[in-house]
Amino acid sequence: MPKKGDGQITQKLLDNILENSGASQPSSFFPLFSSSNLNMRSPVCWSWTAALLFFVFLGQVWCECPTENMGIEGGHYKLTREQQPGSMLIYYCPEGYYPYPALTRTCHQNGAWKPAPKRFVPQRCRVVECPDPNVLEYGTVSPPQERYFVDNETAYECDSGYTQRGSARRVCLPNGKWSGSTPICSRDTGDHCADPGIPAGAMRTGNIFGIGDKVTYNCNSNLFLMGTSERTCQENRQWTGFEPACYYKHTYDTPLEVSQAFGSAIKESLTTLESINDVQGERRIRISKNGTLNIYIAVDISESIEKEHVANAKDAISKLITKISSFSVSPNYELLFFSSELSEVVSILDFFDGQEVNMKEKLEKFTVKAEHTGTDLNLAFKTILERMALIKQRVGEKTFEQHRHAIIVFTDGVYNMGGSPLPTVAKIKNLVYMNHTSEEPGVQPREEYLDIYIFGIGAEIYESDLKPLTAGTGGNHFFKMKDITNLQETFDEIIDEEEVVGMCGLHKEYETAEKDSTRKMYPWMASIVVQNEQTTKNCLGSLVSPQFVLTAAHCFTFGDLPENIVVEIDDGNGRSKRVKTFKLHPKYNINAKAKEGVKEFYDYDVALIQLEEDVQISSAVRPICVPCTQETSGALGLVGDSTCKQQEEELLKTHLEKLNFLTKKNASGAGKGSPR
Repeated sequence: MPKKGDGQITQKLLDNILENSGASQPSSFFPLFSSSNLNMRSPVCWSWTAALLFFVFLGQVWCECPTENMGIEGGHYKLTREQQPGSMLIYYCPEGYYPYPALTRTCHQNGAWKPAPKRFVPQRCRVVECPDPNVLEYGTVSPPQERYFVDNETAYECDSGYTQRGSARRVCLPNGKWSGSTPICSRDTGDHCADPGIPAGAMRTGNIFGIGDKVTYNCNSNLFLMGTSERTCQENRQWTGFEPACYYKHTYDTPLEVSQAFGSAIKESLTTLESINDVQGERRIRISKNGTLNIYIAVDISESIEKEHVANAKDAISKLITKISSFSVSPNYELLFFSSELSEVVSILDFFDGQEVNMKEKLEKFTVKAEHTGTDLNLAFKTILERMALIKQRVGEKTFEQHRHAIIVFTDGVYNMGGSPLPTVAKIKNLVYMNHTSEEPGVQPREEYLDIYIFGIGAEIYESDLKPLTAGTGGNHFFKMKDITNLQETFDEIIDEEEVVGMCGLHKEYETAEKDSTRKMYPWMASIVVQNEQTTKNCLGSLVSPQFVLTAAHCFTFGDLPENIVVEIDDGNGRSKRVKTFKLHPKYNINAKAKEGVKEFYDYDVALIQLEEDVQISSAVRPICVPCTQETSGALGLVGDSTCKQQEEELLKTHLEKLNFLTKKNASGAGKGSPR
């Protein structure tokens, strides 16, 4: 079979075919290519018509790839385009197993699968293996084994005179990682920085931990490094970068791990920006109350990405947009879908033109119509670079300096068109960093203004090509995802809430494993206890500012004094808050219509409590939005000074609105925490 691009046919081959077919009888050509005359182990070529065209145009005969003996022991496979050239054969295994020796195969035009099946190495589902933990210095790992597989448990013990840090016991997880944290045995005497340890499967060079001393990491065979390969001990006793890890090809990140890497441990700093040199802090997409955030999202829809992954990516993007829309900021979005060509679903320039853009509606309407066999990852980055340059031209250099940019790309890293995107990423960095450089190698003063997150999706991810494309300070920006269907929590943690904790109405819409999870779902809730000599009354209220709580007037009776009232809000500075004063609505009168037969009249049933001290605003303690205020206008995303009528129209868009009732039971964790 002539190979692609030969462009010539030897005379001998032509003579043989003409001799067998008969030059004057084209119909006798057909038996030569009949499937009945072909060995089933060979590629099944297209019809004799395709072969005839081959000779006419000196082109390539396209052949179907065989499926015989392509199965996998213990699993199954799917074909993206049947047996046609360009189709991918993707292997699937149960949880705790992975396909070996190949994760995928691609059908080439000559009818062969690449990589080709190995004759003496059958395709099967292997038990997931975790990196070798026997790299612990000054300690022992038990049980000692050559290899460790899913559910294997290990215990760690330090030699006499050494202090143990990290996990004492670890379990090999189905995603190819060890549970817990890296065990470390160290003396930590005389060293400026603590021993950074050696992750499972890694080798470390450097055992002196003074200021300026460096340690470097490499992974053992069949593993690749994720994280910082070289770390430096700083004057603040912290190591630069973040702890590396060694991954197998089958290792992946769970949504929870991605969420933690984005920065689940939120520091509740209201006004102080994280220092870009604070390496222990994790950085996410930053939102400032009056800042400008440009978000560029690019999704790979080429043949190597399954339609299910594209659908899940769309769902994750929709969740991200929903989450960001709850903040008192309005980011500008660029939304791209790319393969060999590019579909610009949303242009960021429309936001700068003042056009009304319904992101979620456009996202939902977008469908992948044509077959896309090529991938031009560089085209996506070039488009983003062009949009950035146009934004800078429109707003001016001074204003552009204050813009923060976040690029989020979903891809497997396979590209066969457009060349490497690395030079384009370098231009993007140069544009955002504004040619500012630091005397210290690898450090850019404006790094905090650009984050590039890469989500590796697909059956086979090319980590070595994708990792260099990331950018940003703090935690990991590259993630290998096996399943991206549950990314609501992940994208919840992408947002850096430190600069917006004082905004009203912010809350989490789901429960997590955190102790104060329910509190974060209802962060404005306050418990009110009114205690007199004879009675004790319990009420609920809502925090409307750091010093004021809104509640019901019927909670109080004549003769109640501020010293009889305690407001309970757990802000980390003591649960019970003393009351300075309280005021009932002047028109409140429960007996106002008693003569008309209305025993209890609850119009104007509101009261305002002023606390002696402000509560500490955090992700678990936030004010609720009060209508007809500028804070509510910002939370609703209304531009400028809005009116009460505009806010009402925005809040009550439909004829019927869902009404939620909150009780102390369902907000204290006794129930599921769902409003009812």
